[in-house]
Amino acid sequence: MKTIQHWINGSLAAGTSPETAPVFNPATGQEQARVALASAADVDTAVAAASAAFETWAESSLTQRTQVMFAFRQLLVEHEEELGRIISAEHGKTVDDARGEITRGREVVEFACGLGDVLKGSFSDQVSRGVDVHNFRQPLGVVAGITPFNFPAMVPLWMHPIAIATGNTFILKPSERDPSAAVFVAELYKRAGLPDGVFNVVHGGKPAVDAILTHSGIEAVSFVGSTPIARYVHETATAHGKRVQALGGAKNHAVVLPDADLEFAANHITAGAYGSAGERCMAVSVAVAVGDAADALVEVLERKAREIKVGPGDVAGTDMGPLVTKVAQERVENAVGAAATQGATVVVDGRGLKVDGHEEGFFTGPSLLDHVTTEMDAYKEELFGPVLAVIRAESLDQAIDLINANPYGNGTALFTASGEAARRFQRNIKVGMIGINVPVPVPMSYYSFGGWKDSLIGDSPIHGPEGIRFYTRPKVVTTRWPQPAQQVTAGFNFPTSS
Repeated sequence: MKTIQHWINGSLAAGTSPETAPVFNPATGQEQARVALASAADVDTAVAAASAAFETWAESSLTQRTQVMFAFRQLLVEHEEELGRIISAEHGKTVDDARGEITRGREVVEFACGLGDVLKGSFSDQVSRGVDVHNFRQPLGVVAGITPFNFPAMVPLWMHPIAIATGNTFILKPSERDPSAAVFVAELYKRAGLPDGVFNVVHGGKPAVDAILTHSGIEAVSFVGSTPIARYVHETATAHGKRVQALGGAKNHAVVLPDADLEFAANHITAGAYGSAGERCMAVSVAVAVGDAADALVEVLERKAREIKVGPGDVAGTDMGPLVTKVAQERVENAVGAAATQGATVVVDGRGLKVDGHEEGFFTGPSLLDHVTTEMDAYKEELFGPVLAVIRAESLDQAIDLINANPYGNGTALFTASGEAARRFQRNIKVGMIGINVPVPVPMSYYSFGGWKDSLIGDSPIHGPEGIRFYTRPKVVTTRWPQPAQQVTAGFNFPTSS
């Protein structure tokens, strides 16, 4: 059986640890490969390679770095179909959905291609007599990313292009559930002309993660995953002197007002809830139906949920693929059963779905729950699956209060025809990313991605301007160039600009 290896210093590496983990095809339920699990020694090897590469990469010209990014971007375009099928085979999402995540990740590469303008410093002339001040930013050194299974291409692409283009070297620890995309991307970087050691991949579980979080040779760590692990990453890495980006979980609400176009709203909420089988941190997991919108909205949502075609991700016409593992499938289906026990109405029941020819696959159908309350587990827990819960509210203000009381604050949306309602919502809601008639408000690459409350541990969002700030540190230089014959008297008092 194939073993997926690490990528260190420009080539595949078996590593020193004999331990491996299974990689499944979620559509068939069968193990299709093994992935090597890194030891602390393997992380040491990757850090050593990245440290050596940093010495020259940090001194490379901005032109050289952006030229690599331009070439890398083109290779992502040319190999989008191949990379999409690699993702689909290990994650389970449809190939179309996989291509979509590649496109959104590629946007960050395009942002990195234009860093020449973003990295320009500032200059202040004659701040004091004969004294000028200017500033610029420099890379940190070796930085690392620890990324989740749900977007094996996009989330890492939110990290490493900016890190590398600003002059850092990078170590990626992808999810061991779908590791092949990371190695494929490493190969594309090499073809794009990236020097060996600038981008490295180490696979593994907690031992590899802990080695990254505590390694003295790593300056910063970026993480996307569940909130408990985000807290652990933030606490451990900051205790070891590192900068940390730690993005956690979510419970995203879409509010529908009575004046909304219900067909339009239901179309987008359905896609936002069940796309990628609900395995994304920006999935719509709660629809808040306000006032008279409730019954009609549930009726339309039911119809659209029943129209979703579930099947293998590589089959044309499939809307929704399987969940990533058997454990994930069981967790989601148990949650639907618990919701029914707690009093929710199961309008559409996705449990027990079998796909012809793929009876052992990790499939579950879309589930729609009505009359959910904030006390139910289906509302409180991040299910990370194709389950949409409907909560009923009497007013927009009540809906806002409900969302603000939730511990998560990643994304939210409002469907309405009222500009006043939209303005009130976006100003009063305590959530980091907001959509108005947009169900999944993932910002473009030149803005930053990050939630509030338990969805972001610390204060460092990802990509965009915050990404530049995170992967660089500023220098401010104050200069004086006196004429050779000029006498400049130094004072003993605190210096001023007079």
